[in-house]
Amino acid sequence: MGARLSGSKSWFRRGLAIATGMIAVGALVGFASRAGASPQPTVAQVQARVDQLTTQFDKVTEQLDQVSQQLSAAQTRLGQVRADVGHANAEYQAELLTTERMAAATFEDAGATSVAGVLTSGNASVVLQEGALLDDMSGSQNYETQELHTAASRLVSVQQELQRTDDGIAVLDTQLTDHKNSLKKLIATEQGTLDSLTLPEQQTVEGNSIGANGSSAPITYTGPTTTQADKAVAFVYDQLGCPYVYGGTGPCNLGYDCSGLMQAAWAAAGVAIPRDTYEDWASLPHIPVGDIEPGDILIYNDEGHAAMYVGDGYIIDAPQTGMDVERIPMSTPWYADSLDGVLSP
Repeated sequence: MGARLSGSKSWFRRGLAIATGMIAVGALVGFASRAGASPQPTVAQVQARVDQLTTQFDKVTEQLDQVSQQLSAAQTRLGQVRADVGHANAEYQAELLTTERMAAATFEDAGATSVAGVLTSGNASVVLQEGALLDDMSGSQNYETQELHTAASRLVSVQQELQRTDDGIAVLDTQLTDHKNSLKKLIATEQGTLDSLTLPEQQTVEGNSIGANGSSAPITYTGPTTTQADKAVAFVYDQLGCPYVYGGTGPCNLGYDCSGLMQAAWAAAGVAIPRDTYEDWASLPHIPVGDIEPGDILIYNDEGHAAMYVGDGYIIDAPQTGMDVERIPMSTPWYADSLDGVLSP
């Protein structure tokens, strides 16, 4: 993701559908196919479709940022659980060896065959299931059997957690892969619709789309750098011209998506904020629009998009696939019409 599309500029933003936010690809393909047999879509019709996709892609992108975070956390946890399994297995094997030696010295009757079968199975679950046989070893020896029970229970527990973590990672991987492919189909379908317009008509749509009236040209930041908010603003100025890349959290050569840019900017100022706009909206303080100050985060499009206020009526945003980080008037129609509120980290 994040590669520039050929032909006219892409009008819709990042996003890959996940199971909880799937976009119906077939319906959009049907829209495109009907366009060939029906009268040419008007600019207004194309604009309405683009606006609809803008909202969908914003929301799906932020949902996928959440999934990506969950996947990263699950992969980290997988390494921890694997280490736990190694430790638990070592303890279990040590306790098993101790119990085997004790059993060999204790049992000299026919029952020894059954006990030996349990102990030599190498399966902690079997040890737990056949605990009654081991409980026959009473007295001072009962301590060893209880230790074996404890070690076996711990090993089975971490093995089950390992399986659950593996299964969860597989589900997340499948969701990401399947719906990245869905997004490619969506982009191709809608790009074809846009390409059916004349150049002046395309420019009309562009003028009403996210990122319109912005500039990605470098601007040297000359403001203060005293506060953490000042430092966050200085950071986003330094990112002007960096590419939009779905899921991107920087640095510049790797690109940013909208919430990734906000997180990176405040991290550069020493403040940790959530990765996606939904968590930002839920956890960061809300302030009135009239109290906005440089460094504050503006949330748009039903909590699906974010940009930073940098003063003098401007924001800096990573708008959408095919565009770069840019400085835009806060009053630009798409932003003015889509504003949900302002957050102050």
